Amino acid sequence: MTPTTLTERYVHEVVRRIPADQRDDVAAELRATIADTIDARDPDGRGAAEREVLTEMGDPIRLAARYADRPLALIGPDLYPAYIRLLGVLLAAVLPVVTVISVVVDVLDGDSLGAVIGAALGTVLTVGAQFIAWLTLVFALAERFGKRRGAARRAGSWTPDQLPEAADSGSRTAAIGGLAVDALILGLIVWQHTAKPYVTDGGERLSVLDPALWTGWMWPVLAGLAGLVVLGVLRTATGRWTTPLVAAYAAANALFALPMAWILHSRQFFDSDFLADLGGLVAPDAFYTVTALGVLAVSAHDVYKRVREWRA
Repeated sequence: MTPTTLTERYVHEVVRRIPADQRDDVAAELRATIADTIDARDPDGRGAAEREVLTEMGDPIRLAARYADRPLALIGPDLYPAYIRLLGVLLAAVLPVVTVISVVVDVLDGDSLGAVIGAALGTVLTVGAQFIAWLTLVFALAERFGKRRGAARRAGSWTPDQLPEAADSGSRTAAIGGLAVDALILGLIVWQHTAKPYVTDGGERLSVLDPALWTGWMWPVLAGLAGLVVLGVLRTATGRWTTPLVAAYAAANALFALPMAWILHSRQFFDSDFLADLGGLVAPDAFYTVTALGVLAVSAHDVYKRVREWRA
């Protein structure tokens, strides 16, 4: 069952972080405590009372640690919730993107299947370990040298608005997949320009896309893609779309899609030397037109889906 009310979302955030054999009992206890407290305060105005009670109960990560009898001493109780949330974003969203880019580069370089798989596993282990180590170091230093009063104020500022929206595993996987695709396209565009992967019979290295694009239209395309990646990470971290995130996502999508559609429409996409070395290959005008319209349609539909998720 997907949690929908604030209480159910709060209980879900607590019990998913404790041992499985305790979850049913803790969930029942939390629901009863929250309901009794709401009834004792204002049984008629349950909405406002519910928010007030959950706010006073505090961050569900901290409450889960108390139920599981796990002290938050590694980083400290003030900074631990922010630490664990950011670490989750890095490992669940950023690490897969880095791994996919590494695999694609190895495949394009002509590495064997075994070498590609080994490199992918090495990327997961080394980059994941680096994420954990450096993030832990940063938060440990902040815990040791930061101002504890400021941290305490931040810890006390938790509200039910920070509860992630209810979402099934499929939608989360789709969100991470979209983030990976945007990051992959961004990485491939930059890589083909710097590495010049196509080699002619004469040994000359060429890029696939027109190098002249880097004096103009390519920059807004890259800026739009970078914006989509950053906003995808923020959406994964917050668990929901907000009005500023949706507005920024629409702007980033337009910044990517409109210049890309113009590049395709004006036949500036491929490097002319690259096409010439392929035997003077000339794509029909319909290819560029249909592809340009496809980019605009896919981007518009993507924004439409984000707006629907925000309004749901």
